[in-house]
Amino acid sequence: MPAEASHTFALKAMNVSNGLGLSGLLAAKTDAHAQPKTVMGINFPHIVGLAAGLDKNADYIDALHAYGFGFIEIGTLTPRPQPGNPKPRMYRLVSEQAIINRLGFNNKGVEYALEKISRRRSQGIVGINIGKNFDTPVENANEDYIKCLRQCYSYADYVTVNISSPNTPGLRSLQFGDELNSLLDELKQEQSKLNIQWQRYVPIAVKLAPDMDDDQIQSCCESLLSREIDGVIVTNTTLDRSRIKQHPLAQQAGGLSGSPLTELSCDVLRKIKSHVGDRIPIIGVGGIMSGQQAVERLAAGADLLQIYTGFIYQGPELISEILSAVSTASTPDDHAD
Repeated sequence: MPAEASHTFALKAMNVSNGLGLSGLLAAKTDAHAQPKTVMGINFPHIVGLAAGLDKNADYIDALHAYGFGFIEIGTLTPRPQPGNPKPRMYRLVSEQAIINRLGFNNKGVEYALEKISRRRSQGIVGINIGKNFDTPVENANEDYIKCLRQCYSYADYVTVNISSPNTPGLRSLQFGDELNSLLDELKQEQSKLNIQWQRYVPIAVKLAPDMDDDQIQSCCESLLSREIDGVIVTNTTLDRSRIKQHPLAQQAGGLSGSPLTELSCDVLRKIKSHVGDRIPIIGVGGIMSGQQAVERLAAGADLLQIYTGFIYQGPELISEILSAVSTASTPDDHAD
């Protein structure tokens, strides 16, 4: 099956199995090792969440929660529905445990997703990832983000501002300089107004790319700190092909995720942690394919974790493996000197 068709089929199958009450047969075993954690003022039942991109339109929230995730991030949502890039636009690199995608924020629009969220049965934590429409000029991007924030605010446990997808032209320029500062200023001003309106503070996290040099990382972190952003998600997919250059699909356009991203994403997280310290919590994502890699990501400075490609290849067992590894790593050795 083509990768995107397989993706859709699997999600629909999850919905059916959940509707029949069968999700528990495949769900991650989390009870033994789940340790609640409070991050951004939110009480997470455990640290492993689903990254944005798998459930773009909130069609599968109940099923995904039933499979054992500590939280679900839906989206990326844009103000208006859009089809995304032409197909085919997703490729599995099985030998590399990787995926290349150039989906291009394909989604049914923010209003559709919010209607789905309002009808969900599960009470699990939901983050909403927002972006700009592909035909909105970059200089007008702030308007799209503010529109989405206003609409999503009362439905979300937190909102993620996606300025790092490689598949929307010009989007990554919003990570730097005046463009970033302007966007963050407007978002924080709107967040303050919405907090008063709804009598509820919804944290804003910013999702960053792995393809930044040290100066760009430092500049970006200074902006996040000065605007008192509530969280940072590190990282999105990469354009770097150096780790898969011999693969026949290496030259396909789009963002690369999975094992080839592991080392790069962890390195960027470590650098961001060195700048923000404990002042901004970090959600680590990108190439987390095993329990050991999850432990390494936490050691690098992550407070929470998200998985995507690892879940595609390994299923809910990866959640159990991560929680077990983290629990073991955090338990002192009784026999140590």
